[in-house]
This record gives sequence, structure tokens and C-alpha cells, in this order.
Amino acid sequence: MVTSVDVPRLVIAAPSSGSGKTTVATGLMAAFAERGLAVSPHKAGPDYIDPGYHALATGRPGRNLDAFMCGPELVAPLFAHGSAGCDLAVVEGVMGLYDGAAGRGELASTAQVAKLLRAPVVLVVDASSQSRSVAALAHGFASFDPQVRLGGVILNKVGSDRHEVMLREALEEAGMPVLGVLRRAPQVATPSRHLGLVPVAERRADALASVAALAEQVRSGCDLEALLALARTAPPLHCEPWSPVPWPQQSRPARERRPVVAVAGGPAFTFSYAEHAELLTAAGAEVVTFDPLRDEALPEGTGGLVIGGGFPEVYAPELSANEPLRRAVAAFAEAGGPVAAECAGLLYLARSLDGKPMCGVLDADARMTERLTLGYRDAVAVSDSVLAANGTRLRGHEFHRTVVEPGAGAVPAWGFTHPERRVEGFVAGGVHASYLHTHWAAQPSVAGRFTQAAADWAAGAVRALGASATAAASAGPVAGTAARAVSPAVQAAGSAGAAGR
Repeated sequence: MVTSVDVPRLVIAAPSSGSGKTTVATGLMAAFAERGLAVSPHKAGPDYIDPGYHALATGRPGRNLDAFMCGPELVAPLFAHGSAGCDLAVVEGVMGLYDGAAGRGELASTAQVAKLLRAPVVLVVDASSQSRSVAALAHGFASFDPQVRLGGVILNKVGSDRHEVMLREALEEAGMPVLGVLRRAPQVATPSRHLGLVPVAERRADALASVAALAEQVRSGCDLEALLALARTAPPLHCEPWSPVPWPQQSRPARERRPVVAVAGGPAFTFSYAEHAELLTAAGAEVVTFDPLRDEALPEGTGGLVIGGGFPEVYAPELSANEPLRRAVAAFAEAGGPVAAECAGLLYLARSLDGKPMCGVLDADARMTERLTLGYRDAVAVSDSVLAANGTRLRGHEFHRTVVEPGAGAVPAWGFTHPERRVEGFVAGGVHASYLHTHWAAQPSVAGRFTQAAADWAAGAVRALGASATAAASAGPVAGTAARAVSPAVQAAGSAGAAGR
């Protein structure tokens, strides 16, 4: 049902990466939340890490708005879903304001997201090496696309009072409002590594301190009243809010057979979109999180296993040392349990990672490299799996500095059609493992298909365990011992299926 979404909103953009978007967006979210406003945090593009800081700042899940992976038509509905009941929404942009998917025009750019949301844009400018030229820069960004409404500028990394005066005079001459001035403040810089900022889950105490410092910096340097007034100029959006329940109710597993889907979490596996768990739950799953660094067994009754992205290469020794869980994962996969592994999950299922033993589910080895693999991908499923039927088309992205050898199994997961043609990933039994990150909101049937596979497998495992026990009891003590020793994987599967009864 189409509704009117009247949430005040701002898009925080920049001329280029590294200008300070995350500093300003996170600081604004925290500063407004401290005022008692319910702030809805969003991130344009596929990034997983920034939304973690947004969540700390607001107390609400950080959500992505990616026009490439989900399609432009879902940007406003996903925004409406995430911002329901909020007083304000802040959207952090990606790269430069007009930068999007390579060779696709404005697709997936911050500018496109701003237009789809009919939201005013605040441009964060690194002013450290310019003075009057800042006016020409702001004028160029404001006039490049008349449909993008640039509401003002926040000047970042300003060096002195005199520097600020020169910048303000130039922007006033150009008729561009200055909504904030931030001085150089390295003490609030957030630590980074080879793929960007360090995720919140790895440094929660430090991250809380960083967010508090960002809020103070923004509060003291920005005109919050003017920014809130600008946000309130955004007109109502008319769209149908996205819902995680388009999956036909009749196809959901019966409640008495509601399968447990175990989702890897903790410091090593931090990459996940909030909508994935919502879709699994709506499809009938009971979603339970576990930490492969600390937990020595899968959650009781596991019927499906989801291992998303993160930084397993940083924690390879600890993951390898948790041998009981590695064995449990291998047994679950060997018994045919549904497993969806994405990027970091792919590495964890490999035989080894940088020489450290992993789960050994895949006949492949992984290692760190100097080369960054980054970019959007058009993909088609080249085989049936627990995630997708052969021929299913999805868009996703790759983002890693590792390589898996071989790069594809005898039965690959995906065929990439753009920007390069190749096959990638592994499908074997109930396992689907790939480097490709996908956003299931674009294809809700993925969650439904996986949940159904988990329910079917859990029920089958319970029946197999029951049949094995019955045969053992009727055959006597010797045969019973043999039946109990049939396969550790089958016994593990029976345990995993207990909750599916």
C-alpha cells in the first residue's frame, strides 16, 4: 500500500572519498540522538562498516541504500522501512557525490540516492589545502545536476580562524550557506585497516568513545538548528514501504518445524545487512547468532548455517584454534546441512587460510594478497543451490584482499556477466560458498528458499536419527554399537535437527 513518508532527512555527501563524510554523518546522528530525537541511520552503497558506527550513534540498525544491488526502485521503500517512526534520517553518501557504478552513469551514486529520496544534500569539503577555490568547487557541485539540491556546505579540516574567514567569505559570495566548520582533530580519527575502518564489534569501547568525540566535534562546530531546518524541507515520499514478508505465508515452514538458522557473528564475522535476518525470520526461521571465535558448538538445533563477511584473516589463529567448532561445521556440511557462506565465510570453509587449518569443507586454500578486488558484479546462478535456482540473476559486489585457489569448484556458484565474464564460488551438497556479497532484499526468495531447505534438512535429520536408534535397539548390543558409530556427521546432524521437530 502506497503511503506518505514524511521523515525529515539529510544526505551527507562530499566531492571525494576521504573528505570526512563518516565523521560528519556519525557525529550528526549522535548529536541529534543526544537531543532525544529518534534518528534513522542509512548508508548509500554496499559498505558494512560505517553502519556499525551509525548504529552506535543512534541505537538503531544501520541500513544500506544501494541502487545497484537492490535497484533504484527499492531505495525509497527500504528507506521508508528503516525510518518508520523516526524524527530524522541521516544518509551517509558513498565516494564523491556523483561517483557510482563504473560505466553506469549515475547508478548507485549518492546523487541518485538523494534524488530518489528527494532529500537535500550537505557537502562536506576538505578545506585543508584551499581558500577561495572552495566557492568554485561548491558551485560546480551545485550546478552539475539541477535535480540535486545542495543545501549547504560543512567545511572540514579548517586550519585557523583566518582560514575560516577566507572560506566563509568565498562561499558567501557564491551564495552557498556554511552549515558547519570543523577544525583538524586527529584525536577523533577512527582506526582503519586494509578494507577501511575497524568494525565496531572489534573495538566497542573505543568505538563508543570515538562516536562520543565525533558528536562533540559536530555539536560544537555545526549549526544543528539550521541542519534540522534543512532536513525538514524534504517533501513527503509517496511509496510502499519495503516489508520482509512478501514470501507467501503458506510456503513458510509450519511453526512446529520452525528451523534454527545459525548466523556467524562476533569480531571475525561482522558483515551483514539488517534485512537478511528480518527476511529469514519472516520466512519462518529462528535466527540465532554464534561466535566462531568463542563458541565450541553450533547453536542447539541448528538446521541452517549462514556465515557472512568480515575479517577472518585477522583472526585466523584463533579461528583455527577453535577445533571443536571447525569439526562441527565440517560435520554439518558433510551431512548435507544447508550452508550459505559469503566472502569471509568462504575463507572459513576452506581447507586453510594463510597456512592455518580451517573447516576443510571446501577443497581449496585461501591466503592474503596485496591486490584489492573491488567492484559491483552482475551475476547469474549457474547451478541449483540452497540459495538460488539455476538461472537466478542477482547483483552483488566483491571487496577483499584475499584469494582462494581454486577460485571455483567443479560446480560453481555464480557466473559473472559484467564487468568480466568468469565463474566463481562453490556449490556442493547443501553448501553455497562465494566471494559475492548480495543484498537479499532484492530477491526475497533467497531467504525463503534457504529457510525451507533448513526446515527440510532438519526434519530429515531427525527422521534419520530416529531410524538409526530404532535399528540399533532391535538389533541388539553389538549391532547397536555399530549403528551408533555409523558416522559422526550423521550424529551431529541429528543433534542439529532436534529443534526442527
